[in-house]
Amino acid sequence: MTAARVRMYRPGLGDCFLLSFPGRERESHVLIDFGVLLGTAGAKQRLQGIAEQIVAATGGRLDVLVATHEHWDHLSGFVQAGEGLGPDRLEVGEVWLAWTEKPDDPLAIELDKRRTQALTRVVTATQRLAAASDLGAKRTAARLAGLLEFWGGLSAAGRRTTREALEWVRNRTAPQPPRYLEPGMAVFNVPGTDDVRVYVLGPPRDPKLLRKSDPSKRASEVYELGGDADADFGFSAAVDALADASEAAGQPFEKWFRVSEQDARNRRFFRERYGFEGEDWRRVEHDWLGLAGRLALQLDSDTNNTSLVLAFELGRSGRVLLFPGDAQVGNWLSWHEHPGWEIEDGGRKRTVTAADLLSRTVLYKVGHHGSHNATLREKGLELMSSDELVAMLPVDRSTARKMAWAMPFPSLFERLADRSRGRILDLEQGVGAERPQTMSEREWARFLSRATVTDDWIELRFEM
Repeated sequence: MTAARVRMYRPGLGDCFLLSFPGRERESHVLIDFGVLLGTAGAKQRLQGIAEQIVAATGGRLDVLVATHEHWDHLSGFVQAGEGLGPDRLEVGEVWLAWTEKPDDPLAIELDKRRTQALTRVVTATQRLAAASDLGAKRTAARLAGLLEFWGGLSAAGRRTTREALEWVRNRTAPQPPRYLEPGMAVFNVPGTDDVRVYVLGPPRDPKLLRKSDPSKRASEVYELGGDADADFGFSAAVDALADASEAAGQPFEKWFRVSEQDARNRRFFRERYGFEGEDWRRVEHDWLGLAGRLALQLDSDTNNTSLVLAFELGRSGRVLLFPGDAQVGNWLSWHEHPGWEIEDGGRKRTVTAADLLSRTVLYKVGHHGSHNATLREKGLELMSSDELVAMLPVDRSTARKMAWAMPFPSLFERLADRSRGRILDLEQGVGAERPQTMSEREWARFLSRATVTDDWIELRFEM
């Protein structure tokens, strides 16, 4: 066999990709993520079925298991259907994780500490808002609960969490530890292959780039205008406010600043203006907890920015398969700061850069389900100049609409269609039914001949 295959499973709004490469003795298989958004109908049953298909497709032998970052829609299957991928069902050769998950790395420890603190305080704020009487607070609580679904929801409700899923992956090859991958490390081959190279592009070591999740205000790097650049990682001010509230029984102000509810009811000013008689919109005692909304959004983005980013180079053809997880602005920008990798081919040395890899990309796994800030423009998609470019888009529009998320982001989706000349393999919609005008009938037929679409997965083949 001389073809590589990429299979995108269809659990709902989530990521699960199986890569298969020709090897020395047999195919080598790499599984990247295995999850679906919390609240997806029938999620456990879907993931259990996918686990069975993974075992069948790999013959019970997985060479590499990759977890890109700690979000439920990428990891949930390891706790929801982990028994289907257990040692008695599936042999796993290696586990790959980003350096940000390394237990003894000082910066990784600090990042994890700040993320855990922020997450705990968002959960606390969400619970307090949900318990409030006014409708505005409850609406804010509902929005926060939606964001918390990326971590498995309110853990206090007894649900399993992303941390538990990540530990399942970390311990899957015990006592052999995972490989913690860093950007710029020496190029290596997929186990069992001689000509499938792996380049590690992210996440960056630079804390400034790690916390740069949103586009710059003056010169947006993505397919939209505006944004909040260089927001402080974890929104320390919001964290501090929430922490102080925990120590003050849920109040943002010192006691001598406060007016008790009973005292307020005894004063005419408050009786007439504060909304005690069915005008909840006038009440502001919970408004300060809205800080948690901004904190939750930044926490979500910062976690995405720790995504492990891998580029697979296919043999002599030089074709590249790009898997960026949910990397956001700072992660993408960091790839271009690396001076490049020195590679020897047929006795000749050459330098490979991020821009070079992007120019040869024939498969782009679209980041974060096509959201606005997970695909860079000039230093990302615009560099993907291959005539063979195909986009794999793991999106479920009905779920995104329920959550009020713009996925896929319209201007990004339009540009993806332009750059790939309509070759978008869509988790929800499959292959476009009509041939784009920019492509000849022969080219379109050739593309369709390489694609297989079933109810459970979509697969594309690439010549090595």
